[in-house]
Amino acid sequence: MTPLQRTPGTAEIISIGDELLIGQVVNTNASWMGEQLFANGIVLSRVTTIGDSEAELHQALDNALQRVQFIFLTGGLGPTSDDITKPALCRYFDTSLVFNEEAYSFVEALFARRGLAVTPRNREQAMLPANARVIRNNYGTASGMWFEKDGAVIVSMPGVPFEMKPMFSELILPEVKALSQSDFFLFKTVMTTGAGESMIADRIQAWESALPPHFRLAYLPQPGIVRLRLGAHHPDKAVLEKELADQVEALCRLIPEYVYGFDEAMPEEVVGQMLAENGLTVATAESCTGGYLAHLFTSVAGSSRYFRGSVVAYDNLVKTTLLNVDANILRQHGAVSEAVAIEMALGIKRMMNVDYALSTTGIAGPDGGTAEKPVGTVWVGIAGPNGSKAIRFQLGDQRDRNIRRAAIAALNVLRLWLIEK
Repeated sequence: MTPLQRTPGTAEIISIGDELLIGQVVNTNASWMGEQLFANGIVLSRVTTIGDSEAELHQALDNALQRVQFIFLTGGLGPTSDDITKPALCRYFDTSLVFNEEAYSFVEALFARRGLAVTPRNREQAMLPANARVIRNNYGTASGMWFEKDGAVIVSMPGVPFEMKPMFSELILPEVKALSQSDFFLFKTVMTTGAGESMIADRIQAWESALPPHFRLAYLPQPGIVRLRLGAHHPDKAVLEKELADQVEALCRLIPEYVYGFDEAMPEEVVGQMLAENGLTVATAESCTGGYLAHLFTSVAGSSRYFRGSVVAYDNLVKTTLLNVDANILRQHGAVSEAVAIEMALGIKRMMNVDYALSTTGIAGPDGGTAEKPVGTVWVGIAGPNGSKAIRFQLGDQRDRNIRRAAIAALNVLRLWLIEK
């Protein structure tokens, strides 16, 4: 393959650092950059992770230059001996390090803001390849570097996320987008809960199969939630916006009971907004979720308008003494039961004097299950102005996932009740 066969508007990421290969540091930069590129219509075709090796970097660049228009390097730009990127790039682009006055002014300004003098080691950060265009770093001493070769763009950035992210999103991405393909690219994320991705896929199969070729649907599951990200590209932005809106509307008509919001909205935000808009209050009584449901409610700014409080009734004594769960019901049905979930919800509703109350009781795991009540059995109780009920959920066998899924399920039970009532 020759450079003339590169695919326009495509990109690769080369992440540099031994710490990435041995698992000492998780490569969050690549996933974040992938999201940013996708949102701006630039196709990320590959991510390569290499150690602190000049030979590996040169080979990775050679390979990437055969395939893509944009290459993004992260890492290896610090002031210490293990930071090999700058000298390696000098040899690759047949140039040398020179003192860059513009880069040094950035370093001086950064140290002045911190009330410090520039050290000789940090002054070395202004030594850059002679043929590189400097990219300002507002949060560190390592400037970014922009190179061009055979019609491709190579950009080197620091690996520290809080330095790299604003440099990439504010200074690099706008230029890259202007140089990329001319099509507009838009996407919409439909947020769902209450069904797994396979169930949703079965429901929307015919619609998905009929999508135009310039559309792409991605299933992005996480505990309790499936994100359906629909993206498309088109040279006419107005046409694209209309097409995307129509397809999203058609999708939502197929799974209305599962769609709770759009564009990364979380259930606790949506439910909180519903409560706040209607002047309603809520409290929780939690056993298997151990306060996680209350945490979700209170993670939303302004939740004090509608969230009153919670009781973590992990022990049966707390259930009977604080929530007034009938001890006979506990003995007859067990703590993980429909009856106890309802009693817990009614008890916290009375105690907190709220409009709605939620309860959770279950077997989070990894042990404690029985043939009748296996690990992952969870009852969610709800009590409101017009009565009470409990719903059984059968989750998985992983404790942390069960706790989150149970809390998300409880939020969805309340959401559906608020819609129905």
